[in-house]
Parts: sequence; structure tokens; C-alpha cells
Amino acid sequence: MLGIDVEKVGSELVIRHQLTKVEIPINEIVNVTSDDTYAGKEKDAIRIGSPYGTTDRIAIHTKTNNYLLFTTNYKSIMNKIKSAIAENQ
Repeated sequence: MLGIDVEKVGSELVIRHQLTKVEIPINEIVNVTSDDTYAGKEKDAIRIGSPYGTTDRIAIHTKTNNYLLFTTNYKSIMNKIKSAIAENQ
């Protein structure tokens, strides 16, 4: 697995990248946006993926943490995240 994998498992959004696995409760997600800065606007964000100059960035803001996903598959991952949130409402 080279890139980031995102899937909905129960009521959680599971993000996997290499040996990292992050589980985010979907009801904790406040906002999901794209981030056009190189390292992300949030200095305390949990960064997942490889931050190359050509990768897109997806910022996930939750009630307790901020996550920054570095991906070359922006559209697919954003669709999976938004679909998981919509299914959970």
C-alpha cells in the first residue's frame, strides 16, 4: 500500500498509511476541507502521508484533534470521507 486508504468501519473513519492506522469517530468530525499550504495551516495537526510538493492536502477537523492527509488521490479520498459522514447522519 503506497498511498492513503480511507474506509468507514461501523461509526468510525479508518485511515491507513503504511504501518499507521488512525480511527476517527465520525460524529466527532466538525469539518473537512482542502488545505493549499505546504505543511498545513494547523501547527498541531496529525499528519498522515508523504508531504511532497505535488500532493494535495485534506484537513479533517474534529472536536479534539486536527488531521492533515497528504494524498495524490484527493477526489477519491474526499468522496469517501464525505460519503461516510453522510451515511452517519
